[in-house]
Amino acid sequence: MDINGNIEDIIGSEILLAEEIIYEDKNPKGIAVPENQDSFTWTIYRLSTIKGIVDIRWYGQSNGYFSESVSFKYVSN
Repeated sequence: MDINGNIEDIIGSEILLAEEIIYEDKNPKGIAVPENQDSFTWTIYRLSTIKGIVDIRWYGQSNGYFSESVSFKYVSN
């Protein structure tokens, strides 16, 4: 997992847009991974506030027999 953007932009701010973006067996623009992988998935959660946008990215790989997905759960106070 890695974070693209300033995490401070979403802490304490109202989330205006939240979206899940999935790339199966292809890389998002500007991101490279090792060649010759059996199966891989990028899962990106994009969170937007008035301060900015933050992408939280997960990379999953397997031999094709195991899950590469990410689960996200909203928890409120």
